[in-house]
Amino acid sequence: MSDQTGSRRSRPKMGTFRRIETITPLLVFPLIAYVIIAVIAGGQHMDETPAIAGNLNATLFSVPMVSGVSWKMRLGDVLLLVSLVLLSIEIIKATSSRSSAMVNHMASMAVLLTCIVCFILFANFATATFFLFTCIALIDVMVGVIVSIVSARRDFGVGDGFGS
Repeated sequence: MSDQTGSRRSRPKMGTFRRIETITPLLVFPLIAYVIIAVIAGGQHMDETPAIAGNLNATLFSVPMVSGVSWKMRLGDVLLLVSLVLLSIEIIKATSSRSSAMVNHMASMAVLLTCIVCFILFANFATATFFLFTCIALIDVMVGVIVSIVSARRDFGVGDGFGS
C-alpha cells in the first residue's frame, strides 16, 4: 500500500510493554507466586511432608453444597486454576507467527526447566500441586510449539502435497 507521498507504509511497531507481554510466558506468574509461598513457608519439614503443605492446604473459602458437604477451595487449588486459565491464553498467543512468539516458546521452555529442577532439588517443591503445575508447563511448551508449526504452515500456504 502507498500513501499519498508514494512511500510504502510499514506495519506499526509494537510498543515496549506489548513486546514484553508477548514474549513473557504467563505461567511465570504462578511460578513466582509458588516461590513466594515456598519462601514464606520456610525450609523445616516434618515426617517427609514439605513445609509448604500447610500453606497449600489452607482453605480460602468453602461453599455448602446441596448434598450436605462443604466444597473447599484451597490455595493450591487456586494456583492450579489460575495456571489453567493462563495456559489457555498461552495457547491462543501461540497462534502468532511473529518472532516474538518464538522467544515466548524459549522462555516457556525455561519455565519448564526451572520447574523440573525445583521439583527434583527442593523439598517445598515436591508437592502434588507443584507436580501438576510442572505438567501444565510441559503442556504449554508442547502445545505452543505444535500450534505455532500448524499456524506457520497455514501462513505460508504449505500443504500436504505439492499439487493441492
